Amino acid sequence: MTRTRDQDACPGALTVHQAADGALVRIRLPGGVITAAQMTALAEAAEQFGSPAMELTSRGNIQIRAVTDTGAAASALAEAGLLPSATHERARNIVASPLSGRAGGVVDIRPLVTELDRAIQADPALAGLPGRFWFSLDDGRGDVSGIDADAGVHALDDGTWALLLAGRDTGVRLDAADVVQTLTQIARRFVEIRGKSWRITELADHTRLLDGLAVSAPAGATWPPTMKPPVGWIEQRDSRVALGAALPLGILQARAAHFLAAIETPLVITPWRSLLVCDVPEGTADTALRVLAPLGLVFDENSPWLGISACTGSPGCAKSAADVRADATRAVDDPSEVHRHFVGCERACGSPPVGEVLIATADGYRPSARAREEQKDSSAREEQIGLPPP
Repeated sequence: MTRTRDQDACPGALTVHQAADGALVRIRLPGGVITAAQMTALAEAAEQFGSPAMELTSRGNIQIRAVTDTGAAASALAEAGLLPSATHERARNIVASPLSGRAGGVVDIRPLVTELDRAIQADPALAGLPGRFWFSLDDGRGDVSGIDADAGVHALDDGTWALLLAGRDTGVRLDAADVVQTLTQIARRFVEIRGKSWRITELADHTRLLDGLAVSAPAGATWPPTMKPPVGWIEQRDSRVALGAALPLGILQARAAHFLAAIETPLVITPWRSLLVCDVPEGTADTALRVLAPLGLVFDENSPWLGISACTGSPGCAKSAADVRADATRAVDDPSEVHRHFVGCERACGSPPVGEVLIATADGYRPSARAREEQKDSSAREEQIGLPPP
């Protein structure tokens, strides 16, 4: 794909996007990790400076809409430790297996998330990464390797790591000590050769990114995309509990965020617009479920909400032909075996890699032929939320 401009309009906490309902601020959370205190700060920022209906994104981030004072919001976020680098804040796109180190997986990738985030911020060249370039760290269970991130690794049973480009195994095998250096090296090379490309898939020849790396295994393997988040009561290996909560259409109300923070345990935002309340003592977990469920958090893995998603739609996005969230909400009463994603225009923002994409028109909704073709090869979709078209 040939771009008409050399930078995308992907927002951050400092570089905001002016949507139909006001300024949109996106807070990047490497690995989706956020502390209870930071969640409180986010909820307060949303209540004071924007819409209390915060949005979770398909990259494990959180955004606040209708921000009236972007400077004050940025200051509040920085004070909470959510803006550690003014120059690299849009480059900190790291998705990781959300339950890693607590339940399942081959290895705990949490230390790698921290190491990679620090390495990105320490490299001046990586400030030039487009806001849509992202990294994936899969602990071997295969939950995030199928999201087709630009550069990633997948833990293998033999202790090595498979290097992925655009979600495809390159055949390069890495030791743990080389993972962060290799990923940042690839990102630097991308900055050098990208031209107007925003993603690795847009390069005419992405094999140039592998110069100097030895291919020692068959290349080309891919992983199927994970569509449903971990939901419900999840036993951790340390005998504590993680509570997996889906959020209808990925909306986290500030009031609910305050209750989540009151549990005072770590939180993880997942790439499926859901969240995990981690390290909860068993007795506390039962009480938390009783409090959080009435606030709209979904703990039932069979809930029809897990099969419905939507872009922002009207009135937040000026390009939308309908209030798609309202229509998606009504569609929950008519469950489908296929995941349905409702969108307000042809851009089909936030579309998942598989399922049915329904585009709003003056005469109702029609299936997206373009989306069906893209689903055949599981090509990646861009993050949601009423952004300018690529």
